[in-house]
Amino acid sequence: QKQLVESGGGLVQPGGSLRLSCAASGFILERTNIGWFRQAPGKAREGVSCMPYTGLGTDYADSVRGRFTISRDNEKKTMYLQMNDLKPEDTAVYYCAADLGPVSRFCTVLDVPGRFRTTGQGTQVTVSS
Repeated sequence: QKQLVESGGGLVQPGGSLRLSCAASGFILERTNIGWFRQAPGKAREGVSCMPYTGLGTDYADSVRGRFTISRDNEKKTMYLQMNDLKPEDTAVYYCAADLGPVSRFCTVLDVPGRFRTTGQGTQVTVSS
């Protein structure tokens, strides 16, 4: 069974940091493009970041570029989203996602979650003082 399980969400003050983790099972993570998206109350889902299976050519939404970093540890079968300098507008439920379709060396955040159809259950991130 293909599964993603997020952890690491919580309450943080503006300017603070959090690292989200996402454990993968049931598929080969090292051959999979990965991504993160979020959804705030009353808003549409927003792709946050993606990383091709090669680890090269990551992409970020303009709203998080320079503050968030996506990474992966294939041996641990885990992907991460490091979030720094958090702002109240980053408050949302965050989801990790995987593209289990044909392998591509490229990704664009515009395709997240779109073609990244395998997703986790989400973890809440709240940025507030």
